[in-house]
Amino acid sequence: MAAPEAWRARSCWFCEVAAATTMEATSREAAPAKSSASGPSAPPALFELCGRAVSAHMGVLESGVWALPGPILQSILPLLNIYYLERIEETALKKGLSTQAIWRRLWDELMKTRPSSLESVTCWRAKFMEAFFSHVLRGTIDVSSDRRLCDQRFSPLLHSSRHVRQLTICNMLQGATELVAEPNRRVLETLASSLHTLKFRHLLFSDVAAQQSLRQLLHQLIHHGAVSQVSLYSWPVPESALFILILTMSAGFWQPGPGGPPCRLCGEASRGRAPSRDEGSLLLGSRRPRRDAAERCAAALMASRRKSEAKQTARAAPATRVTRRSTQESLTAGGTDPKRDLHPPATSHEAPGTKRPASAPATTSSASSSTSSSKRAPASSAPQPKPLKRFKRAAGKKGPRTRQGSGAESEDLYDFVFIVAGEKEDGEEMEIGEVACGALDGSDPSCLGLPALEASQRFRSISTLELFTVPLSTEAALTLCHLLSSWVSLESLTLSYNGLGSNIFRLLDSLRALSGQAGCRLRALHLSDLFSPLPILELTRAIVRALPLLRVLSIRVDHPSQRDNPAVPGNAGPPSHIIGDEEIPENCLEQLEMGFPRGAQPAPLLCSVLKASGSLQQLSLDSATFASPQDFGLVLQTLKEYNLALKRLSFHDMNLADCQSEVLFLLQNLTLHEITFSFCRLFEKRPAQFLPEMVAAMKGNSTLKGLRLPGNRLGNAGLLALADVFSEDSSSSLCQLDISSNCIKPDGLLEFAKRLERWGRGAFGHLRLFQNWLDQDAVTAREAIRRLRATCHVVSDSWDSSQAFADYVSTM
Repeated sequence: MAAPEAWRARSCWFCEVAAATTMEATSREAAPAKSSASGPSAPPALFELCGRAVSAHMGVLESGVWALPGPILQSILPLLNIYYLERIEETALKKGLSTQAIWRRLWDELMKTRPSSLESVTCWRAKFMEAFFSHVLRGTIDVSSDRRLCDQRFSPLLHSSRHVRQLTICNMLQGATELVAEPNRRVLETLASSLHTLKFRHLLFSDVAAQQSLRQLLHQLIHHGAVSQVSLYSWPVPESALFILILTMSAGFWQPGPGGPPCRLCGEASRGRAPSRDEGSLLLGSRRPRRDAAERCAAALMASRRKSEAKQTARAAPATRVTRRSTQESLTAGGTDPKRDLHPPATSHEAPGTKRPASAPATTSSASSSTSSSKRAPASSAPQPKPLKRFKRAAGKKGPRTRQGSGAESEDLYDFVFIVAGEKEDGEEMEIGEVACGALDGSDPSCLGLPALEASQRFRSISTLELFTVPLSTEAALTLCHLLSSWVSLESLTLSYNGLGSNIFRLLDSLRALSGQAGCRLRALHLSDLFSPLPILELTRAIVRALPLLRVLSIRVDHPSQRDNPAVPGNAGPPSHIIGDEEIPENCLEQLEMGFPRGAQPAPLLCSVLKASGSLQQLSLDSATFASPQDFGLVLQTLKEYNLALKRLSFHDMNLADCQSEVLFLLQNLTLHEITFSFCRLFEKRPAQFLPEMVAAMKGNSTLKGLRLPGNRLGNAGLLALADVFSEDSSSSLCQLDISSNCIKPDGLLEFAKRLERWGRGAFGHLRLFQNWLDQDAVTAREAIRRLRATCHVVSDSWDSSQAFADYVSTM
């Protein structure tokens, strides 16, 4: 009897609140109702008035509301604001109530966007709170504009931060400064434990303060947090300092920026002091000034960019001043103090045990900067000695560079940047890109001031790195390759349309070095670009050689191979260790996806990759062209003999009209579970003879579960022929059929449905009907889909075939 009495007590309490609320609401609405010209509107229901009052006083009534019976609580939930609706979630679940419909309605009314059709939303509460956090952080939503978003007792950022799994930073790094501010310390701590993916989209040039805030943010979220994936999207003109900062932080490197606050989480030993000389040498490499890799490499790149700008300026001002000013700006943008960098540590390049006399002035960059342009300096300037020609190479030599002047500070940053940016004598100037590639030739990455990874101390690093449409300069590619060579925690790497060019050889070398590291976890590589200096099959062979433990490889090249002009003159061909005729060792590939450029591909090269991939389970060939059907048959025969574990095979945008016997050979393969022929022109020739042969092969295959035939002009006749696969005398176990974009009309689809009903096969799985001519007779199409849904799950769309045809004609 205790439970009914408690229920009755809670109900009485709720009625008392309702009565008081009704009296208060009636007195407030009496005056407006008398003065209304159109007459008084219908008063709110008593329960609604009570619910509004309870929602407005949840700070006092929260515990009582949680204890309400389920039927009453269910009616109150839609009246709560998002903060209390989120807090009451656990209690509602215990009472058998769901808030998903409420969160979905909030999404539709407040976010006003429709989720992608490809996205499957499992929790609308988490999706709403994550989007709400991003909007509040960027200032694109006004929480005071809606009572459901506004509550003085809660912080919008803090309350929603624990639901954020993915955070996107756009444009000028909006939100980074706010997150690292002291008032939002608890927000950042919550994000460090909840955030898994960090995305950057459409980044623009940023100032030093924003980069310093980003440095602290990445340190907290990656090094001391749970972020495992960093993705960069659509950055047409990457800012070198910012890009390299993101890369180095993602790889686990960190050093407090100039004037930045110390990290509270790095331990008591490092709190409140700058890194010592020993720590700096560990992080940045021996014999290097104590600057982080992002600042040093960014300074070199910016100096190179500003050199071209300086050439276009008016000749009135001396070139020395233009170069010095651009160099100082580049150092400032990278977060380095130019005055401090004028005098690096005197012991950084001297032999051990030597001591420089106090009276001996150190060779500084200011001296070299003023002397490198002495020929162009005004006549009144004092004569200076001729500068040292560092980073220059004798014609025709490819070996390591020799530096002149043993006592000079030859690796000083300011001196190096000035020489690269401003020195040009006797036509022997060397571009910064050449310096970068030359550094790799000599295996000396410290040429550009990159960190010496062999002796470095690292923090936690990410496991997934994705770069989409981010052009990589030589300096950026060099930095990426240098980091990759020891990035053992990296599990998945995606490089999509980055304009690597000949830097692909550097990438292959770094991947080979990474594969040799103990504990290497790289198992997935996705590589796509417009051009490649290597043919795609040779590139695939090189990747498989370099990464024998790779499980997933996706590679695409849009245009035929062209020999890019390499950065280093005289080194036009790929290195000998990249390409070779030796056999590929056995690898661990399980999934291989290849997108080919136009032109016939050598089948033996593809077969050599397949023979070495005995564990292959999924193969996808896109736009592949072979010299003859015999070459295609050779590939299929190789699959049958060497790839016994293959389950899924996909062909897209391939002309298989002359390969009908090879297609039948595939359909008779009893090891494949799913076959895709997408836009392969299967029925272009001899459809009347080929369709019965194809159906007969499928009826005898009991292992094939899925067949995808989009874009093959199947038509009504072909669809009705396929219906025989599900006849009573068939041993086929086909449960997924994709006939999208096959010119199927409503009457043919209706007849197909009737045949399935006649044979009574029951539900056979999924049927996809996208982009067919079903709009020509909507009534018949609806009837056909209704009948089909009794036997299978139908997925279709409302496609306007007439408009699609008009769009097609307009592009002809």
